[in-house]
This record gives sequence, C-alpha cells and structure tokens, in this order.
Amino acid sequence: MNQRTAAPLYQQIKEDIKAAIQQGTYKAKEQIPTEPELSAEYSVSRITVRRAIEELCNEGYLIKRQGLGTFVSTPRIHRKVTEGNRLESFSSLCKSCGMEAGARLLSRQIVPIRQEEQEFFGLEADALLIYVERLRTADNLPIFLENLFFPYEAYRGLMTEDLNDRSIFQIMEQTYDRTVKDTSRRTLEIAKASPEQAQKLGIPVGDPLLFMNCYFIDQEGRPLCVGRQYYVGSRYMFEL
Repeated sequence: MNQRTAAPLYQQIKEDIKAAIQQGTYKAKEQIPTEPELSAEYSVSRITVRRAIEELCNEGYLIKRQGLGTFVSTPRIHRKVTEGNRLESFSSLCKSCGMEAGARLLSRQIVPIRQEEQEFFGLEADALLIYVERLRTADNLPIFLENLFFPYEAYRGLMTEDLNDRSIFQIMEQTYDRTVKDTSRRTLEIAKASPEQAQKLGIPVGDPLLFMNCYFIDQEGRPLCVGRQYYVGSRYMFEL
C-alpha cells in the first residue's frame, strides 16, 4: 500500500482488486482470496479489506455467495434492441451470456387501473389490473426490479401461476398464445434507489438506477402489458 497518497487504504485495495479484474488476473466467476488472505497480503485489518470488498460488490464487480466465498461477477449485461424494435428478453439474454436467469416473486396484487394504462389497454375506468413485482437476477446477482401490469379479466390465471424462476412472457406464449412483437413505445430515465429498492437490490440507498417505462405489443398489434423496470446502473447497459 502507498502510505504517501491521501487515498484511504480500503480505496487503494478496492482499486487494486478492480484493476486485477479488468486485467484478467481475476476472471469472471472465479473466487478471489478470502478476507484473511487479502488482509495478510495487503498488511491491513480485515475491516479495511471488508469495506473494499463490499464496495466492489455494490458496484457489481464482485458477488458474495453465502457459505462459498466471494466471486468475480460476470461483465455488465448488454441488452440489445432486436428486429422489429423489440427488446431481447432477459431470459434469452442471460442464456446467450452463459448466465442463469432467475426470478423471485416479491408481490402479486389486483390493482385499479390508471388513466395512462386505461388508454393503452382500451379499458374502462373501473377495470382492474394484475400487478406483478419480481426481482430478476443473473447468476444470483440482482439486476433489476420487474414491475408488470396485465388486464385482470384477460389474464386472471396469472394470479395462481408459479412465477418464480420462470419467464412471464414464455407463460404468456404457452398459455395465452401471446408473444411480444414490439416495444418501441418506451422511455428510459435515470433514478436514484429508494430505501425499499436498495434493500431489494442489495445496493446503497441513492445508487443510480435505469428506469424504463415500456409498453408491450403482441404479434397481432394488440396491447399485452405495461412494464416499469428499475435496473442497477452498474450491472446493466442498453444497446439501442
């Protein structure tokens, strides 16, 4: 460690490990040395090492696996717009990257429709929607909060479907013969993680998020659902 620099020791360790990841010394999915080993290597306390590791985890460079250790995360996920101005599905994206897509159901409710959704779906003001909130992961690393809204009358079966570790759009295709054909109506903004979002995503409060508001159209040009997703900025990238 460089004692002459003003940078704190944990920051120097953090940058050193980050450089080792970027240079390929520590490869994707590879386990890094333990905290005691790093403490001995850098001649610092375990508390100092732990802070460096925690910040690298928060920034998406490392991931802790309970009972196994700390591993190098896979590179930031790049999501592309495919033919027909359609976003590539998260499940297929993970598969193409050699990663395992995960989904954990956080909430499932029947909620009243709002005016914007009413206009999109062409429903009456007293219509109801199914609201599904899930945590989407790649190799167990939280990537984004998925918030989807479906018309209740058409898709009430979603209230009893097992929505853990499954693609909702695959369910829509297999059960309702509806496939996503167009997602051209969408907006992308920068947001800051609220305390609730930060807790669910395992990131510090106020960390940058990519907020996407998206309207999904099926193969016949009919409205399918509305998505309002919050992506961890350090772990995700759109290629538009």
